[in-house]
This record gives sequence, structure tokens and C-alpha cells, in this order.
Amino acid sequence: MGVHTSMNRPEKVTKDLTSRLNRIEGQVKGINSMIERGEYCDDILTQISSVKSAMNAVAKILVDSHMRTCVAEKLRSGDDDIIEEFVKTVGRVIG
Repeated sequence: MGVHTSMNRPEKVTKDLTSRLNRIEGQVKGINSMIERGEYCDDILTQISSVKSAMNAVAKILVDSHMRTCVAEKLRSGDDDIIEEFVKTVGRVIG
């Protein structure tokens, strides 16, 4: 695989990801508090499911951005190794 470099993703994408992750962080803290308070397991599991869905949404945004920026740029430069890397990455995300 090629050398990994940092990429400048669009500012709008960065802001969206940061905002979503901050909300998810709050949800995770809330789950921790629920556990500490001894709340009903089913309610905690519902919140965990919500966090997982939110993380999947973050992953979808990042995959889309990665394809449109990093992957497209490497393909344009003739780096076909990016295809195998991208396939493996998507496999980890959906796996």
C-alpha cells in the first residue's frame, strides 16, 4: 500500500463529523451514568444501539469523503493500490 498522508477534507465535512462525534461522546457519557445509577439494562442497550447507529452515520460520511478526496486523488495520480486499500477499509467498517 502507498504512504498515508493527511488529507484536507472539506471544512463542512470536518465540522459535521466533529459535531456528530461530540454528540456521540455525550451519549456515551450518558450511558456510563446510566450504568453507574443502576438503570434498567434494556434502556441502556437501547442507548448503545443509538450510539452504534450514530457511529455508522459518521462512518458513512467519512467513507464518502474519503472516496471523493483521497481515493479519487490517488486514482488520478495512477495509484491503483488505493482500490485494494479502500476495499479492505470498507470491509472493516461494514464487517
